[in-house]
Amino acid sequence: MAIKPAYVKKTATLLMERYPDAFGTDFEHNKEAVSELTNIESKGVRNRIAGYVTRKKQAPPA
Repeated sequence: MAIKPAYVKKTATLLMERYPDAFGTDFEHNKEAVSELTNIESKGVRNRIAGYVTRKKQAPPA
């Protein structure tokens, strides 16, 4: 089953809105935070969400 990019972006955006202080620029930390804050069991989906959050946190504000 393919991971839909819209699902990853929507979930990551929702997590960042609800828990703004839980995430930073470190992928490993974000991966653990996604595991704690969600019930996602798939390692691939968790890593994609954590990676998307990391990229958004590292990007300079536009």
